[in-house]
Amino acid sequence: MINNSFQKVIRERRSVRKFLPTPLKEEVIRAVLEDAQFSPSNCNTQPWDVHIVSGAKKDELVKALLDAYEKGNTSLDFTFDEKDFLGKYSRRQKAQGKAYYEALGVAREDYEERKKAAANNFKMYDAPHVALLFMPSIGDDVRVAADIGMYGQSLLLALIARGIGSVPQTVLGMYADTVREVLGVSNEMKLLFGVSFGYPDKEAPANSLRLGRDPIEESVTFHR
Repeated sequence: MINNSFQKVIRERRSVRKFLPTPLKEEVIRAVLEDAQFSPSNCNTQPWDVHIVSGAKKDELVKALLDAYEKGNTSLDFTFDEKDFLGKYSRRQKAQGKAYYEALGVAREDYEERKKAAANNFKMYDAPHVALLFMPSIGDDVRVAADIGMYGQSLLLALIARGIGSVPQTVLGMYADTVREVLGVSNEMKLLFGVSFGYPDKEAPANSLRLGRDPIEESVTFHR
């Protein structure tokens, strides 16, 4: 039997790239985190180390990230290069980028405006809150990263179930040292990604973007 309420939640979730400044009440944030805490993990290790940043501290973090971005001071705990995407993965990645900039009205050759749009990543798209998802380094890190991914999905769904928008941001993990320094996080904890969240600005052009999904035949093989 299909749980229509769950189907509605998971299909309504999308990446929001412009938020209203209205902060969430602390009890709402805590309720979201309590739901996400029930995420599965290998051997129930619950390896997520989550830092919720708001208010003046978020402003401090935004300033530091923008400075690091302008200076090109990246510091990745895990490798990432869009050139590594090949075949259908590259096709999907390029289609997303094209659709996003078209929604903003930014031409492909307008590098100055594209740079400004990229800088919005480090402003968390004006979201009042951001969750930074850290993890301990265990073995080759793959299993732990999978646990953090499952936690992240639970967090995203717990947010949208309450009408709260969000956007997972891999790019924040590319400035791990900057984030650790501002938040006072140990170097032993590795930053995988961040999730900015708040109430969506429904009038913003960036939020008009609606990306589809390929049919399941593209990614699922049935063995009988």
